[in-house]
Amino acid sequence: MKIGISSCLLGNKVRYDGQHKLDRFLRDELGDFVDWVPLCPEMECGLPVPREAMRLVGDDPESPRLMTNKTFQDKTGQMESYISEKLEELEREGLRGFIFKAKSPTSGMRGVKIYTEAGMPSRRGSGIFAREFMKRFPNIPVEDEGRLHDPGIRENFIEKIYVYDRWLNYLNEDKSISGLMKFHAQHKYLMMSHSPAMLKEVGKLVAATDKKNLDQKLKTYEEKLINILNLKTTVKKHVNVLQHIMGYFKKQLNPDEKQELLDIIDKYHRELIPIVVPLVLLQHYARKYKETYLLEQWYLHPHPDELKLRNHV
Repeated sequence: MKIGISSCLLGNKVRYDGQHKLDRFLRDELGDFVDWVPLCPEMECGLPVPREAMRLVGDDPESPRLMTNKTFQDKTGQMESYISEKLEELEREGLRGFIFKAKSPTSGMRGVKIYTEAGMPSRRGSGIFAREFMKRFPNIPVEDEGRLHDPGIRENFIEKIYVYDRWLNYLNEDKSISGLMKFHAQHKYLMMSHSPAMLKEVGKLVAATDKKNLDQKLKTYEEKLINILNLKTTVKKHVNVLQHIMGYFKKQLNPDEKQELLDIIDKYHRELIPIVVPLVLLQHYARKYKETYLLEQWYLHPHPDELKLRNHV
């Protein structure tokens, strides 16, 4: 699947100072599982490397100007022309996500300083390219590389791009009511780990879908799916899901096995062990007792094991 990324994060020397900001996890680990679509708005709009550093200037965080720091040249028009063409190009790429360079005046997602005419930082906003990208593609999962250093945020973002990829594949290849029901069923516990309440809400939407309202319901489902995934998972929510899954084995497990599983879930609840420990045991029982419904749950394997994302949450 194709993921957009700020080019400097892959080690490309495109920054204003002629250097890069290589992120080795993104290039060397996640890069084994995705096709990167790198871009640098500043270089691609025609600015040289190296170049004068730039900043955002203005009173309105929704429409600041892009100005060079020392010579005060206004590059807003040049950048906006590039953005208009680039977004059309990216729409044809079928991106499943985008990773931006944090704090960049063009590519920062959030927290980018916006200066007054006198040169004082007065507020914070989004980089000029990142802002327009997120407006154009509101459902595409996005994150900045700085926040991806947090294990929980990293795991959640990569989970989202895989869910979004499966969703778009369903829309492109199936788009049937039975396909929607299957997608929803297979993502039940994954969605529950984000919001049990919204899972029920989306379940009602699926139940009310028929051939006449399918297209509209699919649009609504996608919006709600993204909203659910944007809600943070917590230890408490995960424990709830683990206990639900454990309920499938109440007749098969002997007292010692049940107690062992309860103890492991409790240790996770107390944050003594990562979530991968109870999940591996539950996967073992699902295979042993041939619980097909559980084996199809993306919650148990939301992303490649090689990334080891759940070893740290």
